[in-house]
Amino acid sequence: MTSVRIDKWLWAARFFKTRSLATRACELGRIQWNGQTAKPARDVRIGDMLRVTNEGGDFEVEVLLLGEVRGPAAVAQTLYRETEASRELRLKVAAERKAAKQYEELPAGRPSKRDRRRIVQFRSGAS
Repeated sequence: MTSVRIDKWLWAARFFKTRSLATRACELGRIQWNGQTAKPARDVRIGDMLRVTNEGGDFEVEVLLLGEVRGPAAVAQTLYRETEASRELRLKVAAERKAAKQYEELPAGRPSKRDRRRIVQFRSGAS
């Protein structure tokens, strides 16, 4: 096997829970292949550089092995190597997000009946 579809590889490497989510990410332009936006059917080869944006953060990885089958997480981590700059940036963003939560003001208690009505009205989009 010299190449594999990018959506299959992303699913096998556990960047996405399902292959359809990996395909959707490609369609939305959240996957960069060697600096270009990747379509789901793009073939990935060993040595390619990928930039993956998902809810876990931004990853810049080099493809080390090819895989079409989703296996254990330990095996999936051997399929790629994350760049040092990507790892540092991701850890920095996570630390900033954690620090921001400390200063977030939480509500004093449960909402009153009036507050609940306002919340429901706001969420439903009624004016």
